[in-house]
Amino acid sequence: MRILLLGATGRVGSEILKLAVADKHDITVLVRAKEKLDVQNDIKIVEGNVLDQEVLVQAAKGADVVVSALGTDKTTTLSESTPKVIQVMKANGIKRIITVGTAGILTSRTQPPLYRYESSESRLKTTRAAKEHRKMYETLSESNLDWTIVCPTYLPDGPAKGNYRVNEDVLPENGREISVGDTAQFVYQELQVCNHLYKRVGIAY
Repeated sequence: MRILLLGATGRVGSEILKLAVADKHDITVLVRAKEKLDVQNDIKIVEGNVLDQEVLVQAAKGADVVVSALGTDKTTTLSESTPKVIQVMKANGIKRIITVGTAGILTSRTQPPLYRYESSESRLKTTRAAKEHRKMYETLSESNLDWTIVCPTYLPDGPAKGNYRVNEDVLPENGREISVGDTAQFVYQELQVCNHLYKRVGIAY
């Protein structure tokens, strides 16, 4: 599989990269600074800004799928880059994209059709990041791409355990947390099996 990975220097993205490298996929990463990469062998590295259309075109060349683990980092990069990524994907005939979102953009179990971040279920002190992820979700859902958004709840560092639960569009009942390792493992698995097309997927223990 030929994978374009965005956000490869982040916590989840770096773990996805390790899994893909171990399975010897053809991987291109687009990063602002390659020295921040945990893995630099057996991959193609494109340095630049995801908001730069020319850099995106270069990175996407030859890719079959896009995996985005881009965070919000107190910026609007996520929402601004999503239309650009979609445009480049369409221009290159790439249909499949998996992104890492947040449980805040899942539907509230207790107050549908509100998003969780809008409801009493949310423990967020600020909704800025959730609103950025919501924009990404709404933009993707209006595209004709084969998209999936993996939406972890509280995300502590830790290895994959494999005993997590998933639900489409809502968080698993009483879900409290999910490790970085298990989130990366699920994203990588979904990339290959495509079980949750056109869905937000809540993931938690």
